[in-house]
Amino acid sequence: MTDITAKPWYRQFWPWFIMALPATAVVAGLSTVYIAFKNQDSLVRDDWYQDGKSINLDMAREKRAQLLGMSADMAIDALTGDIRVTLHEKQTALLPPSLKIAFSHVTRADLDQAVTLQRQHDGEYHGVIGHALRGHFDIELAGNDWRITDSTIFPLSGLHLEPH
Repeated sequence: MTDITAKPWYRQFWPWFIMALPATAVVAGLSTVYIAFKNQDSLVRDDWYQDGKSINLDMAREKRAQLLGMSADMAIDALTGDIRVTLHEKQTALLPPSLKIAFSHVTRADLDQAVTLQRQHDGEYHGVIGHALRGHFDIELAGNDWRITDSTIFPLSGLHLEPH
């Protein structure tokens, strides 16, 4: 007489192997959903409609910078974050007491920075950024009724800005 003792199913290899395949897919899918929600893209600004309406105004400000012959030399100290901007203009208009400069990362809104630069006695504008700039940024330097835009890859120590 042969004694055949069959193991119960939960002690067999193949049922666990077959169940492990779909379980692995479920875990991988849930991990992918978690990563997608944790690292959402911020490529489209929330106020895109208002941005679209203000394109003509922005173009007029850029045209004004061209008419004034505005250009600027910018120097950034990578260690201290100190920004120094020297304005150049063909027409002698009154220089504003402050300028605004915005650094917008092309894909990551959390790296964007905006700084108000104050005019010093030497005629240069000074300000300090919060953290070092690394990567591709759009730059906007603006006065009251004009603006100059550019795009560059940081880190760099100096940059010449001109209206396009």
